[in-house]
Amino acid sequence: MKPSGRKVIIILACGVLAISTAAIFIRLALAVATTTGVGFSLFLASTRLNIAALILLPTYPSWSRTQITREGLYYSILAGLFLALHFAFWITSLSFTSIAASTTLVTTNPIWIAIISWLCYQEKPTKLTSLGILLAIGGGIVISLSTDEPNVDIIANQGLGNLLALCGSLMASLYLLSGRVAQSKGLTTQAYIAIAYTTAAVILFPLPLLWGESYFNHPPIIYLYSLLMAIFPQLIGHTSFNWAMRHLSPTLVSLVILLEPLGSTTLGLIFLGETPANLVILGGLIVLSGVAIAIISSK
Repeated sequence: MKPSGRKVIIILACGVLAISTAAIFIRLALAVATTTGVGFSLFLASTRLNIAALILLPTYPSWSRTQITREGLYYSILAGLFLALHFAFWITSLSFTSIAASTTLVTTNPIWIAIISWLCYQEKPTKLTSLGILLAIGGGIVISLSTDEPNVDIIANQGLGNLLALCGSLMASLYLLSGRVAQSKGLTTQAYIAIAYTTAAVILFPLPLLWGESYFNHPPIIYLYSLLMAIFPQLIGHTSFNWAMRHLSPTLVSLVILLEPLGSTTLGLIFLGETPANLVILGGLIVLSGVAIAIISSK
């Protein structure tokens, strides 16, 4: 049964609010960490997914065998792979660039979806869509030029951070598209997220160890932040958007995700006192304008 418009709006609003907390929890964890860098970023990504997967574990017996199809299982695992890569890239980016820059670049999903649809499904973008893509790329270049981030002491290489955020956006787009296919092959949202999140958790688990990062001996507050990330941005935020993919087009869902930079930047200003630099604001507006044009032209 198709959900009512009111239900969709409420669920997506909750999803936006939930995913907007992710960058805040990550930045708070980085502030109290005894070590930083790629290894610790991968630790945060892994603990978030592993806790979420453990919370979903009791739901497995409730699945019906008829819900699991070979194709659905394949695309769920593929989505989990892309989700793991998304987190590895994006969470690492927050060690090098600002919340505003990272969350703006990582939510350029509609641009990537348009490009993937063109390359894989021969859905050539219109001239207006192409203009939107060029604007978004231009905005990303403007953001990368910003070096004035006086409120963010941990930023060491903004160019690298911005590039990682873009890679995270591409992986997120592939994750969303794979998840939509998986659910169209008969899987319920509950079964799909359990398989996808568990796959991502398994893939991410050894990565911190390869970078010399332990899962133990961190300040207790960091484990609390990991739990909060598993509950809010992951189980509430991501699941809301995966559910919406069953009922709305990927373009519309991507449009809603664009509200995350606004939410994250606002929360960053309120709780961390992080004011985005002028070039980041300008570049972010250009990126969002380009994405909005691409979305409108594809409707």
